[in-house]
Amino acid sequence: MAKAKPLQIGSCKLGGGEPLFILGPCVIESEKFVWRMARKLQKIAGEAGVQFVFKASYDKANRTSAHSYRGIEAREGCELLAAIGKELGVPVTTDVHSPEEAKIAGEWIDILQIPAFLCRQTDLINAAAATGRVVNVKKGQFLAPGDVKNIAEKLRQAGNERFFFTERGTTFGYNNLVADMRSLYWIREQGFLIVFDATHSVQRPGGGGDTTSGDGILAPVLARAAVAAGCDGVFIETHENPARAFSDGPNQIPLSKLPRVLNQLKSLHAIVR
Repeated sequence: MAKAKPLQIGSCKLGGGEPLFILGPCVIESEKFVWRMARKLQKIAGEAGVQFVFKASYDKANRTSAHSYRGIEAREGCELLAAIGKELGVPVTTDVHSPEEAKIAGEWIDILQIPAFLCRQTDLINAAAATGRVVNVKKGQFLAPGDVKNIAEKLRQAGNERFFFTERGTTFGYNNLVADMRSLYWIREQGFLIVFDATHSVQRPGGGGDTTSGDGILAPVLARAAVAAGCDGVFIETHENPARAFSDGPNQIPLSKLPRVLNQLKSLHAIVR
């Protein structure tokens, strides 16, 4: 098996022997909300003794309904996240949806995240790579694990070696996804760093008719399986009150339950290693 080189991301290291956690709400619901969430997550991660990246999307461009909440403007969102990262001393990440957004985010954001549905958009990948920032490509639900090598080639040809992939489930049938833990092994076997997205893997896309539903109670279960399978990090969306979340509430882990989840995953990772 080819071995991926550890990736330094600000104060954190992905693939360096300790799991990296990407934590945060689905979307920036307000400035006050996102600051509050970031400070609470910093405290929770510190008490659990884990390294974490703060995540929040400024815009949810892929919503089921035309009436769903989207978010805020790209530059405003990126500046806000950068301010949070600077004050708390943690790396920050957010989605980018176009070459123009990638250029804006590249000024402020530590990790540019390519959404799963856009993972083959060459112009977007090239623009994200050109920023020199770390790039996280979410593997599309329609791709086999071996297909990520083509995305890696695009990033490298664009001059960026600082990237990793995130597994977030595979299309299984109508309104459902399946998480195949073999994917984590097969992606690592190719020499790439791999993160597992525990919360989006339990989505039921469009399962609520005009909204996406999900099985958030299963997110910790899949996260444990992924850590046991040898992933380098875990992506978890969390919210103070998922029932009132503006986006993806059904699959987010309640903030009150996150400390126990992190402690379990940290302990399991030590056993696996």
